[in-house]
Amino acid sequence: MSEPNKQSAQMSAQPIRMPGGRGPRNMMQQVEKPKEGKKTLGRLIRYFQKEKKLVIGLLVVVVVQVLCSVYAPNLQSKAIDRITEGEFDLLSKVLISMLIVYAIAGLATLFQSLLSAHLSQRMVKRMREDLFGKIVNLPIKYLDSHPHGDIMSRMTNDVENISNTVSQSLSSLVSGVLTIIGTVAMMVWHCWQLAILSCVTVVLTVFATKFLSGKMRTFFRKRQVLLGSLNGTVEEMVTGYKTVVAYNHQDEVIQEFEDTSDQLTKVGIIAEIFGGSMGPVMNVINNIGFVIIAAFGGYFAINGMISIGVISAFIVYAKQFGRPINEIAQLYGQIQTAIAGAERVFAIMDEPEEDKGGSKDMEKAKGVISFRNVNFSYVPGKQVLYDFDLDIYAGHKVALVGATGSGKTTVVNLLMRFYDIDSGEILIDGVNIKDIDCNELRRNTAIVLQDTVLFSDTIRSNLKYSNPQASDEAMIEAAKMSNSHTMITRLAKGYDTELTESGQNLSQGQRQLLSIGRAFLADPKILILDEATSSVDTRTEKHIQDAMVRLMKDRTSVIIAHRLSTIQDADFIVVMDQGRIVETGNHEELIEKKGRYYELYMTQFAGNAI
Repeated sequence: MSEPNKQSAQMSAQPIRMPGGRGPRNMMQQVEKPKEGKKTLGRLIRYFQKEKKLVIGLLVVVVVQVLCSVYAPNLQSKAIDRITEGEFDLLSKVLISMLIVYAIAGLATLFQSLLSAHLSQRMVKRMREDLFGKIVNLPIKYLDSHPHGDIMSRMTNDVENISNTVSQSLSSLVSGVLTIIGTVAMMVWHCWQLAILSCVTVVLTVFATKFLSGKMRTFFRKRQVLLGSLNGTVEEMVTGYKTVVAYNHQDEVIQEFEDTSDQLTKVGIIAEIFGGSMGPVMNVINNIGFVIIAAFGGYFAINGMISIGVISAFIVYAKQFGRPINEIAQLYGQIQTAIAGAERVFAIMDEPEEDKGGSKDMEKAKGVISFRNVNFSYVPGKQVLYDFDLDIYAGHKVALVGATGSGKTTVVNLLMRFYDIDSGEILIDGVNIKDIDCNELRRNTAIVLQDTVLFSDTIRSNLKYSNPQASDEAMIEAAKMSNSHTMITRLAKGYDTELTESGQNLSQGQRQLLSIGRAFLADPKILILDEATSSVDTRTEKHIQDAMVRLMKDRTSVIIAHRLSTIQDADFIVVMDQGRIVETGNHEELIEKKGRYYELYMTQFAGNAI
C-alpha cells in the first residue's frame, strides 16, 4: 500500500471510543499541543467577548450549581444528626431544605447545558463565517499550494473540535475548580484532621490517572494508526480491485490485510485492558478513601470531635473531591487539542488576502491584450515564463500550443491575475492590469475550462452564475447559442432540473455545453478557452465546436489548444516551449516553416516520429 494512501487513511480514521463507564474517552486520543498557546487562547477569548451576556449567565449558573452541590452534603449531615439525636420535629425542615437545594442544582445543571450549547454554537458560527469569508478571498496561489483536504479539515474538524470543547469543557473546567475549592473549604470547616487524611486518596488518584492515561494514550494511538492503515488497505483494494484481479494479487492483498489485522488485534486487546482497568482502579481508590473516612471518622466521633452526620458528609465530599480532579486532568488534553485546532484556523485567517487593487474599469474596453517582457515563476528559482512578449488584437482568435509544461496555462493564470508576474507588464487596451480592479477584469472575461465546474443547484442557477441579473429570455437565448437548449428541455424539469455534485447526472458533453452557455450569458469582452473536446464523442464534439465558434465571434479569444485540428482557423498561433515563444503565425505559415508546430501537427495527424 502506498505511503500517501496510508497517511491519508490514518488521518481519516475515526477516533476509537471505549465503552461507557470504562474510562475517559479522550485518554486514547493523541493530544496536540499548540505552538503559541497563549496567543491563540487570547484570540479565542475575543470570540467569547462578543457573547458577554451568555458567558456571564453561564458563569452565574455554574456558581449556583457548585454552591448547591457543596452545601447539599452539609444538609445531609444535619439530617442524619437530627435522626440520631431524635429531633424529628426539626428533620422535616432540613429535608425540605435539601429538596430545594437539589431542585435548584438540577435546574442549574439544565441551564448550564443549554447556555453552553448556545455559547458554543454562536461562537463557532462567527468563527466559521470569518474563516469561510477569508478562504473565498485568498489568492489562487494559496489554494493551489495547500492541500484542499487540509483546508476543509480546518473548516470542519478543527472548528467542530473547538465547538465541542466550548460546549463540554468550559463549564466543566470552571465547575471543577470551584467544586474543589468549595469542597476543601467545607471539609476543613467540618474537621481539618479528617480533611487531611482524605487527601491520601487524592494522591493515589493522581498517580493512578497519570500512569493509566499514559499507557492508554500509547496503545489507543497505536490502535488508531493501525485501524487507519487497515481501512486504507481495504479502500485501496476496493478502488483498485480490477487491477488486483488482473495481476492475480489477491493472495498478497489478503496477507497484507491479515498482517495488519493481527497487529490491530494484539494492540486492541492491550488497549482495552488498560482502558477497562481505569474504572475498577478508581473504584478501589475511592473505596480506600471511604475506609479511611469510616475508620478515622468513627474514631473522631467516639471521642466527640465530630458527629455521625459529619462522617456521612465527608464520604460525599471525598467522592465529590476526586471527580473534578480526574475531569480536569482529562480536560487539559482536550483543551490543548482544541487550542491547536484554533491555531490552524487562525493561521488561515492571518494569510494575506488577494490584492484586488486598481480603480480603472473596462466599460469601454475593446479587448487588445499585450504581454511585455513578462517573467514569472510559481516557486522562486524555478522560472516558468521567460521574456514573454505577445500582442493580441481586439476580436482576434489566438491559440497557444505546445507540449505539457510549456507555459500555456500560466499565460491564462497571469492574464486573469490569479498570480502576479515577477517582472514586465500585461496590458489591456494599453492599461496595466494591476491598475484594473480584479472584479472588473474578471467580470469582462469568461473562461471555458476543459474540466467543467458545475454546482449542486438547478441548471438555471448554473447558467446564471456568470450573470445573476440576466433575464430568463437572455438565459434561454444563451442556451440556444450553446446548443444546450434542446438537451435541457428534454429533461423532466427543464431549466429547474437539480444537478448533483459537479453535474454528475449529466454527460461530459452536456456539462461542457452548459459551461459554454454560461459564458454566453456573461457576454465577455475577452474569452479564454481550454479546449474541452478530448473526452467526448465525435458528434458531441461537433456540437461543442459549433457553440464555441459562435461564442468566439467578435470577441478577443485566447485558446489553449490540445487538438491542433480545432485551431487551424485561428488568426494567430503561438507555439511555446519551456516558457518561451518559439514560433508564431497562422496555420499555413507555420506548416510551411516546418518547425516545431509542423512537428506537433505531423505527430497528431500523420503519426510521424519526432
